[in-house]
Amino acid sequence: MLSRESMSNLQWVGESGVRGYLHSPAEPTGEAIVLSHGAGLNCQSPLLVALAEAFSDAGIAALRIDLPFRQVRPYGPPTPAAATRDREGIAKALEFMRSRAKRLFAGGHSYGGRQTTMLLAERPELASGLLLLSYPLHPPKRPDQPRTAHFPTLRTPALFVHGRRDSLGSIEEMTVALKLIAAATRLLSVEGAGHELLSAKNKNDLPQKVVQGFKMMFPAIS
Repeated sequence: MLSRESMSNLQWVGESGVRGYLHSPAEPTGEAIVLSHGAGLNCQSPLLVALAEAFSDAGIAALRIDLPFRQVRPYGPPTPAAATRDREGIAKALEFMRSRAKRLFAGGHSYGGRQTTMLLAERPELASGLLLLSYPLHPPKRPDQPRTAHFPTLRTPALFVHGRRDSLGSIEEMTVALKLIAAATRLLSVEGAGHELLSAKNKNDLPQKVVQGFKMMFPAIS
């Protein structure tokens, strides 16, 4: 639940194909991040809301967006045909935030994170760094179908946050996969967490841990 202070800094965004909520910090650092949701969720997912609040509290503006497939359909997963349009939607959101930040980052949960990495592999100029939450390394119980074909062309530094009980990729599998990326990477494992990451047990401290890990990965530029 958003605090009164958080609500006062919350702005609905709905223009040029970008739809979501912008959390503006009271004491901005000049940095901003765009966060996208997983396949079965939207920008109101508890994980995105909690992280956007935590980033804003740390001085980093956070825009949590509805991907284009979710703008068209309020329920259900995306189709493979929607992926290109979803990446275009992420690019539009980054362009929307560009004039509002000296340094811009991109991130997402599961499907949103995967599409963000694919976008940045093609257009690295869009963001200075990546935050990947529960990257869906492979379909459940199908490690023979890795989703890493674009990793060797990814040149953007990235922080991966992954639950130790994630069925879409183990910590060991993630460790091996990240070696395919030429850019600097860091893996932050979350004890006891599954693919959803946020839980009743960790909701009070996980957002701050992610932001702390993010700031260590991407130190502020003075």
